[in-house]
Amino acid sequence: MLRVVISIQVFLAFFALQASGQVKIRLFAAKPLHWIVFNVNEGSYRLDFYDDAPIYLKKGDNAIVSFYNGKVAVKTKGDSGFTCDSMVFTGQTGQDLFSVRVGNEPATGRIYDGDLQCIHDLGFLVLINTCNIDRYIAGVVQAEGGTGKNIEYIKSQALIARTYMYRYLNKHIIDGYNLCDGTHCQAYMGNSQDPAINRAVLETTGLVVLGRDSLPIMSAFHSNCGGETESSENVWLSGQPYLKKVVDPYCTGSRNAKWTKSITVKEWKDYLRNSGFTTPEAGKPDLNFSQITRQKDYRTGSFSLPFTKIRDDFNLKSSFFSVVQSGDSMIFRGKGYGHGVGLCQEGAMVMAAQGKNYRQILQFYYSNIIISDIRNAKNPAQ
Repeated sequence: MLRVVISIQVFLAFFALQASGQVKIRLFAAKPLHWIVFNVNEGSYRLDFYDDAPIYLKKGDNAIVSFYNGKVAVKTKGDSGFTCDSMVFTGQTGQDLFSVRVGNEPATGRIYDGDLQCIHDLGFLVLINTCNIDRYIAGVVQAEGGTGKNIEYIKSQALIARTYMYRYLNKHIIDGYNLCDGTHCQAYMGNSQDPAINRAVLETTGLVVLGRDSLPIMSAFHSNCGGETESSENVWLSGQPYLKKVVDPYCTGSRNAKWTKSITVKEWKDYLRNSGFTTPEAGKPDLNFSQITRQKDYRTGSFSLPFTKIRDDFNLKSSFFSVVQSGDSMIFRGKGYGHGVGLCQEGAMVMAAQGKNYRQILQFYYSNIIISDIRNAKNPAQ
């Protein structure tokens, strides 16, 4: 029964999101929030709680919100304060902006639009920002990729962020919001201040990347693939038909295309032995190996070890590397930065600089996709 209820919530959330043009994002999701200061940066806000008369805040006003005695407590200038289970700061002008300072921490400089709901859970505040989808997407693009990029590259990132949002909009639906602002979902640090990002988002509004099943794709991306992207089934538990290996000539001269790391021969031998290369059938482990094209496993005799595990265990930049002995050292000579699946950001930047448009960029890195308005997509809950 619970699964049915959640499925109905997800189904309705998908269409409600399209209709309203707004999304609910939990702010400062990774922080335990004891108290915050809400500041009005532009416009004005109405503070609603219970059935009491609302309080109005104008530009420059602020309110202190905290968790106190199992309730949300709030105090504004000129009042003695009150407590409740939930309160909402609602924008009044359509051009309303606010900022949040967390406790005694320095101000972040992040500016948000829309409304802010304050509730509590497990002894801490929970902040939920209801904001315009396009402004949210612009904020994600800036947080994930920075500023000062080519407009066609930015458009490709906007479609990736928007596609992710629609694919995973039910990630926190049972908690009362769509997504959080951390890397668990998509990094979001408030409104974008870059005119090029804002323009790119508006010029592609509503567009997403769909698979042949008309569902929003898993829009994976990484920093640099080292000249060859990886198929998703070699990195994660299951594969996707649009996340296949692609030879990429565009990123090989970029900053993160190559890397090296050195460890001792003893460390490498101990690691191989502890990983299971000790039985006769496993054979003698090769100290040196070369990975010319991407492979899934390091193999010796009958034994294998995923390159992704070696990457994680040694904190390497990628799983695309070769190893060569040099005296008492083992040298990792690697290519790329990140998991290597999906769009290569540095390659996409070069494509854009060479005159490719965002559609060409996306179609190069994702196989058999459709770029379409979200209204043509299937509901992920169906």
